Amino acid sequence: MTPPDPSLSPRRAARAEAERLATAALEVTPPVEPVTRRRLRAESDVPTARPGVGIRALLAAPGGTLVVRRRRAGVLAAAVLVVVAGAVAIGAAASAGGSGEVAQPAAVDTVAAFQGPPAVPAEGLPVPQFAAVPATPTPCDDPAFTAALASGDDAAAISAVGGGSAFRAAVASGIAPCVSLSDPNREWVVVNKQRPLDPLDYRAGDLVMPQNVRALEESALRSAPASALTELVRAASDAGAGEIGYLSAFRSYSTQQSTYAGRVDVGGVEEADRESARAGYSEHQTGLAVDIVPCDGSCGTLDDIASSPQGAWVRDHAWEYGFITRYAEGRESVSGYLPEAWHQRYIGRELARAYHEGGYTTLEEFFGLPAAPTY
Repeated sequence: MTPPDPSLSPRRAARAEAERLATAALEVTPPVEPVTRRRLRAESDVPTARPGVGIRALLAAPGGTLVVRRRRAGVLAAAVLVVVAGAVAIGAAASAGGSGEVAQPAAVDTVAAFQGPPAVPAEGLPVPQFAAVPATPTPCDDPAFTAALASGDDAAAISAVGGGSAFRAAVASGIAPCVSLSDPNREWVVVNKQRPLDPLDYRAGDLVMPQNVRALEESALRSAPASALTELVRAASDAGAGEIGYLSAFRSYSTQQSTYAGRVDVGGVEEADRESARAGYSEHQTGLAVDIVPCDGSCGTLDDIASSPQGAWVRDHAWEYGFITRYAEGRESVSGYLPEAWHQRYIGRELARAYHEGGYTTLEEFFGLPAAPTY
């Protein structure tokens, strides 16, 4: 075998080698006799090659020489095909070498298709980068708010948040955990059958008698609601609604025990629980609740306030002075008590405005608390 001329390009060298191999194969091919009628008649009597029959047997048979030639010609043709295919492959390799690329067998692509995705590179996959999201500020993060809470200034704390509606939303949503709805010293404290005072015998401080308000018994209020009640009574009178007095405001733990026991004696425990709070569960112990009555010369009863001009005026305007009707009509399933138009609860002007404008009828719903129909 003569090596290819190195002066030739790889492609030309491959082509020359392929032509040389093909030419050598053709040189050994026996000449093909022309097909004639006499030859066809002669071949019709030649035995057919069968598996297991040797070349000598075929040669000994009549026409056997022709059979052997046919077999050799078939083998030679197959060899030529192999040589041509190899030449084509060499040409492709030479072409790839000339372009600086290494030719890959077609079978490689097929194998890769079954092997799955390529291996992860040594440096690993890229790691996604996420920008840090700052935490949402809450009222408890505001120094002005926490300072107002620490000083006991409820009005300043509500103002620092942005008003009554903002304060309510923050507390109801749970983003202001520093606000306690169980602190009896706060104007926003919630007391019901599921939320007793802590301690049970809590006694409100800064108790004073409201100025220029008729009191049917010696019963005081905390300073802020006492001042607000004085303003409310004067405004109702100026509006022509009539005089408003009150029967009871602050009650101590022992006084509430006696009040509740008297109701039990009259109607039993079940009925008493719908009308009166047990000691330690009463808003009256906070000094923030007052039971009002209508007066016209003399004063009426608690039951008279709902149908009086004074009662109508209070329903429309009490919120302007920081009061709400704590136990509204049809809300016993939430508040736990029958309606009491006379029971006014002070929560401060800002919260009372939010309560009124939001259409709330119970403090439980206002602050997102569960209903408390029973103990």
